[in-house]
Amino acid sequence: WMFKSECRFINGTEKVRYVVRNFYNGEELVRYDSDVGRYVGLTPFGEKVAQYWNSDPAELEHRRAAVNTVCRNNYEASTPFLVERR
Repeated sequence: WMFKSECRFINGTEKVRYVVRNFYNGEELVRYDSDVGRYVGLTPFGEKVAQYWNSDPAELEHRRAAVNTVCRNNYEASTPFLVERR
């Protein structure tokens, strides 16, 4: 089981998209997208996992808050190294 999280910045920190992709055995099963606001299953098993995680209000709140706590917070620290580097 592996996951990858991505912060996608559009126009600085005005529009931020947070995506978490969950994989098992090299196949993506479940994805959380902050634009959608919930988990989406991409396989039959992933649909069951997504349904379980979507039924937990604390889990969804944790993911929704990550846009600020993970993405926007790290943007300020990483901008000089990633964006302004030439």
